[in-house]
Amino acid sequence: MQRGVLLDSGPLVAYFCPSDRFHAWAASQFATFVAPVTTCEPVLAESCFLLARAGVPPTRILAKLAQGVFRIGLGVEREAAAIAALMQRYAELPMTLADACMVRLAETEPGPLCTLDRDFRVFRRHGRHPLDLIIPDDI
Repeated sequence: MQRGVLLDSGPLVAYFCPSDRFHAWAASQFATFVAPVTTCEPVLAESCFLLARAGVPPTRILAKLAQGVFRIGLGVEREAAAIAALMQRYAELPMTLADACMVRLAETEPGPLCTLDRDFRVFRRHGRHPLDLIIPDDI
């Protein structure tokens, strides 16, 4: 069982969306996670948008948040300067707000980051250290 997992939007959407090509992978990963799984508000907003677009009720995510399955591990206002610095450093990719928040979370909290975004192979904690990723091999 995995404790202290940081969760990006890709696996979150895949888990709740049975038609997603990574649904089975996400479900198998989630089965190994010990709650609460840490994420951030931009990831939740992005995930709710993507689920609604896929015809899946985004309220399912909020229900899990209310149940304590997820926890918010980063205050965007408090971390705004660090998040902006990350977005500037990786502007050529580009880095989204949700991506920057997840990298900042990885800098401030231990634990592997579960994602479906290959850009996280490029991003670095504190500008130097590769992220500990839970990611499919073919991404």
